[in-house]
Amino acid sequence: MRQEEGWGSYVERLGAQLHRRRIAEGLSQETVAYRAGITRFTYQSYEKGKSQSGAPANPSLRTVIALSEVLNIPVEEILPAGPPHLSR
Repeated sequence: MRQEEGWGSYVERLGAQLHRRRIAEGLSQETVAYRAGITRFTYQSYEKGKSQSGAPANPSLRTVIALSEVLNIPVEEILPAGPPHLSR
């Protein structure tokens, strides 16, 4: 599997986890985005696992930590198991 495909699959699983947790917390995308300090559009991209260009999303570590705080879930639980191998 190419690196980009592995990353794409990983961020799609991250997006699904964000979506499930947001719904469980009873929050709107706009509320989560506001509380995490990002735009609603950016948050929507993370839930889809895609950036505006269609490439896989790539949230910053700061954003992942902020989202875990907003969604009341530890960072290690918000990140999907089995990260892709990215080094060359």
